[in-house]
Amino acid sequence: MDFFEAQDLARKRTRLMVVLFAMAVLSIAIALYAVVVYVMGAGFFEAEDAVQSAFDLWQPKVFFGTLAAVVLLVSACSLFKIAQLRSGGGYVARSMGGVAVEQTTQDADERMLLNVVEEMSIASGVPMPEVYLLPEEGINAFAAGFTPADAVVAVTRGCVRTLNRDELQGVVAHEFSHILNGDMRLNIRLMGVLFGILAIAVMGQLVFRGAAEANFWGGGRRRDREGGGAMIAIMLIGLAVMAIGYIGVFFGRMIQSAISRQREFLADAAAVQFTRQPAGIA
Repeated sequence: MDFFEAQDLARKRTRLMVVLFAMAVLSIAIALYAVVVYVMGAGFFEAEDAVQSAFDLWQPKVFFGTLAAVVLLVSACSLFKIAQLRSGGGYVARSMGGVAVEQTTQDADERMLLNVVEEMSIASGVPMPEVYLLPEEGINAFAAGFTPADAVVAVTRGCVRTLNRDELQGVVAHEFSHILNGDMRLNIRLMGVLFGILAIAVMGQLVFRGAAEANFWGGGRRRDREGGGAMIAIMLIGLAVMAIGYIGVFFGRMIQSAISRQREFLADAAAVQFTRQPAGIA
């Protein structure tokens, strides 16, 4: 398999994982809908507009209302989280102790790093990003930024000192693939959706605790069937929402990890394309 075939395979698998991620969110909405229908049909509420039959599983208004609520909550929380994570790559690098490498530097290691980054910028067709050197002695590197315009490449000092030029070129080319293929933007969006799913779990936890405390402290005033039944129903809904949310977060993170793995495979294959040196990235 050549590097172009490897890239195509990684992209196809990524698309599949993204579809699975969307299906996970839809599954959460369906699970919440089932909980609402069951609680409403179990006789906890005695309002006139309650669902009277526990076996009437299809309630279009309830389903689309639940779906809309989940989509709105996840979208709002996702946008909030994405806005937090959209800081430029330079901010991320500096927050980790990185120091920008100046074009006029006379340091031999920094000069080599700049030359390698410039070469990979030409090979990939990505605009020359800012380059940051991290003070760590371990071997590591990352690309950060929401778009190619604000992207940076950060490399540890240990990486520059330990690897030979071909190996360093392979690592830098790998990071350029992340910039070119929008992996950073994809990851930020996935993190935003996961934050939204987590918000569902937290909301359920708050509802459950609030209802439990109200039922405990106000038990003497809530012994009638309607009040007590409604409080129990709220507690059950809160508990179910919390459980569904945390299960969704668990599976969402698994899918996110699978997507990340495919993007790493894609970046390795792209690095071979940019450098024409398989041994370097290997």
